[in-house]
Order: sequence, then C-alpha cells, then structure tokens
Amino acid sequence: MLIKASASLRNEYSSISELAKKTKEPIYITKNGEGDMVLMSIEAFEKREQVLELRERVLQAEQERLSGAKTMSVTEARKGLRERLSEV
Repeated sequence: MLIKASASLRNEYSSISELAKKTKEPIYITKNGEGDMVLMSIEAFEKREQVLELRERVLQAEQERLSGAKTMSVTEARKGLRERLSEV
C-alpha cells in the first residue's frame, strides 16, 4: 500500500503521477495524518471499472439462474455465437 501526504501531492505531483502509472496501484493520500483520498492512474481505474462491471454481470446472471431463468448449455451457447457471427 502506497501512502503519501497531501503536501507531497502538491509538491511532487510528477513523481507521484509516474509512481501511480508504474505500480498500477492506488496511492492513498492523507491530510493531517488521516486518510483523505485515493489517486490512481487512468489505466488502473479503467481496468478496475471493467472488472467491477464484469463482476456485476456475473452476479446478475447467477441471480437470474437461481431464480429459475432459462439457461443454456455450453454447446447451445457456442451454436448461438456461431450463428450470430455468420450474420455479420
């Protein structure tokens, strides 16, 4: 976990920006010794958002399955995908 004081964000922005891009990890910014915000590169943020969206979709599909929604086998899914690809 990377932690930086808010003053270092103001005084060392370029190096902190490079650190965020290099490590692809969030950097926790403190103010008066307390957690204040989190800084991360756009690349890391977008990847995180994609993962969260995918998890949401998987959770929704699992909830639908558990509630009795119609499902399909892997074979049926592949067949459907092939049909859709041939239409393009």
